[in-house]
Amino acid sequence: MNNILVTGSGGFIGNHLMNELNKRNLKYFAATRGNGDISSPRTWNDFPDSKVVIHLAGKSFVPDSWSNSYGFTETNLLSTICALEYCKQRNAKLIFLSSYMYGNPLSLPIPEDAQIKVQNPYALTKKWSEEACEFYSNNFNFPVTIIRPFNVYGPGQPSNFLLPHIISQLKLENEIRVKDLTPKRDYVYVKDLINAILKAVEADLGFEIFNIGSGESYSVGDIISIVQKLNNSNLPVYSEETSRKGEILDTIADISKALKILDWYPQWDISKGLKETLEGEN
Repeated sequence: MNNILVTGSGGFIGNHLMNELNKRNLKYFAATRGNGDISSPRTWNDFPDSKVVIHLAGKSFVPDSWSNSYGFTETNLLSTICALEYCKQRNAKLIFLSSYMYGNPLSLPIPEDAQIKVQNPYALTKKWSEEACEFYSNNFNFPVTIIRPFNVYGPGQPSNFLLPHIISQLKLENEIRVKDLTPKRDYVYVKDLINAILKAVEADLGFEIFNIGSGESYSVGDIISIVQKLNNSNLPVYSEETSRKGEILDTIADISKALKILDWYPQWDISKGLKETLEGEN
């Protein structure tokens, strides 16, 4: 029996997780698109028995969820149901990677029990998936840990996300253009997220939800200033001053629960994480 089954192992977060599992010499099965449709029970029936499932697979680029809401629902929700059925049949533990769920919060920092405010179809699929996780865990008596990462970044992130888009312009263009400089986010370095996931694998828990972030927030303008300083550059910066539909103004994770229960805390501050990201994108 494998210790760990990982879905989405070929993605941005999955690649970093694979590296860490290899460093720790942990036995795992890495499921990729080559194994079949992750939202099909037939695909899951072919997976080997495992003690823990880390479910990373799914569609995640928020703007696409508005034009392909059905596709996001089909992939994200049905694949989670398949993961839950797999765990129910084998009495395995599930670590489910969710997302930021709080919309424009009433106050900062944001605890796990803050009001859920779905702002886009992608987050809606994660809300439904979280509800399924809680139902299965409570009614079929197997452990499920939900990880709610805030804004993850790091080397290898797809170019359509904000930070790689900024870094690409920094290295290849003579100016930096973004839609809006003002929104603030809690950015968590991908290696910190991986550490949190593996802490959850090791922990003896029932059903739990954890915010994973840095506990600080930075605007788009702040991020550009930091990467320019790290790169010893001073390119002109232009903003289109346009906001995305459902834009969120600021986020800061309350990470005290992860510290208390998982003994997890972020080890990469924004400068250290962005420095590694810049070096990794060379």
